[in-house]
Amino acid sequence: MDFITNLSKINVDLDEKMLTSFNTYYEMLVEWNKVMNLTAITEKTEVYVKHFLDSLAIKTVFDDEKLKPEFSVSDPVRVLDVGTGAGFPGIPLKIAFPELEVTLLDSLNKRIKFLNEVIQTLELDKITAIHGRAEDYAQQPDYRESYDLCVSRAVANLSTLSEYCIPYVKVGGYFISYKSGEIEQELKDAKNAIGMLGAKVVGVKKLILPDTDIERSFVIVKKCTKTAGKYPRKAGLPSSKPL
Repeated sequence: MDFITNLSKINVDLDEKMLTSFNTYYEMLVEWNKVMNLTAITEKTEVYVKHFLDSLAIKTVFDDEKLKPEFSVSDPVRVLDVGTGAGFPGIPLKIAFPELEVTLLDSLNKRIKFLNEVIQTLELDKITAIHGRAEDYAQQPDYRESYDLCVSRAVANLSTLSEYCIPYVKVGGYFISYKSGEIEQELKDAKNAIGMLGAKVVGVKKLILPDTDIERSFVIVKKCTKTAGKYPRKAGLPSSKPL
């Protein structure tokens, strides 16, 4: 697997410093993974494909004339990564597109310690890792409806993810969910929730990750009106009782 060649297929170009950062990130991921559960994937080629390349594949949305948002990933826009885990997709996006202002949100504090160590080691600026639940931060004025783009690779159904993420997006901004394979039924089930939260699905970008048989679907949701103050509901409800 040639990382650079495959990146070119999704129209991403990295300089030497960025490539070095990805290598350091990989080494730190494997080292920290020995003492905490960050990822089940540790083999280098797999990490580069299933975490790094996959995280950056969102670039295909911004290159699609029919689907692309009004801003670019090369612009200094505010991005929130909900349920970032070991930093995916937020850290790869920050490395590849340094102009982005990124917030990483995760509910496990030990992951935040790892993320802060990565941020410090790679000398990344305009990026913050915060510990907490999506339901709680979404009610805080500094975070609510203040992001141009919210992304998530978290494993949850689209209705639940939408309730976590859409309240963070400013009117006119976007929530883009990383989904796998066929998502038609999930999309249908989430349509009502997305509407209730003040947004609409503007399209789905499907692709197969270069040099793999891995299917990826990006669900592109645009925020149309402010989200009602009662959303997101208190912790646990978005996942146990999706809208």
